[in-house]
Amino acid sequence: MTRYPHADPAARRIIFWRHGRTEWNRSGRFQGQEDIDLDETGREQAARAAEVLAARQPFLIVASDLRRAADTAAALAGLSALEVTYDVRLRETNGGQWQGLSFAEIDEKFADDNAAWRAGDPEVRAGGAESRLDVGRRMLAAVTEAVERVAPSETLVVVSHGGAIRAALAALMGLPPKRWGALAGLSNCHWSEVHEVVGRDDALFGWQLTEHNVGLGSLPVEPLEG
Repeated sequence: MTRYPHADPAARRIIFWRHGRTEWNRSGRFQGQEDIDLDETGREQAARAAEVLAARQPFLIVASDLRRAADTAAALAGLSALEVTYDVRLRETNGGQWQGLSFAEIDEKFADDNAAWRAGDPEVRAGGAESRLDVGRRMLAAVTEAVERVAPSETLVVVSHGGAIRAALAALMGLPPKRWGALAGLSNCHWSEVHEVVGRDDALFGWQLTEHNVGLGSLPVEPLEG
C-alpha cells in the first residue's frame, strides 16, 4: 500500500517569530544588521504575542543576537521559564550600503538592484553584501542544528527578522529559488509555523507550512529587511 506523506500529530514544530517594531521599521529604513532597539509599540507587541506563544509550550527558543530580536525573545522566555540561545546566523540580511537608508533613497541611488530585489531575485546582493540565497543557507544551517535538540511533539521557536525568516522558510521547504518571492512577508511580531512531515517508513519527508503571518490584530507588513 502506498503511504503518502502526512503531518504526524506528534511531529516536531518550528515557529518563526519576527521581532516587534522599531523606529526604523516605522519610518521605513533598511535596518539589515544595524542593532536597533524595539520602540514602545514593539515592546508592547512582544509582550502580547509572547502570551499567545507561551501557550504553545515551546521547548527551545533560539534568537538572533541583535537587540530587537533578543528583546522580543526575552518576553517569551520570561513566560516560559526558558533561556534563550543566541545565534549570529539568525541575523537579518547584511544590507551593505543600503543599511540606514530609507527605501525611497535606496530606490533613487540603486534603482536597478533595488528593482530586482523587490521583484524577489534571490541572487541580488542587498547593498552589495548578502543575497537571499546567502541568508537562506545560514538560516537553514542554524535552524537545522537547533531542531535536532527538539524531540517529537515539541516546539522550537526561532526569533529573527522579516527577510531572514522568509529566506529560511523558502530554504527549509525546498522551494526553487526563483519561487522564493511567492512567500509574503511577516508583519512585526507575527509568526509562521511549520510541521514536520513524514513519508514512507516514517522517514522525514520535509516541512509543511501550517500558519503564515499570524499575529494579534491585522497589522500591516512593515518593510522586511529588519
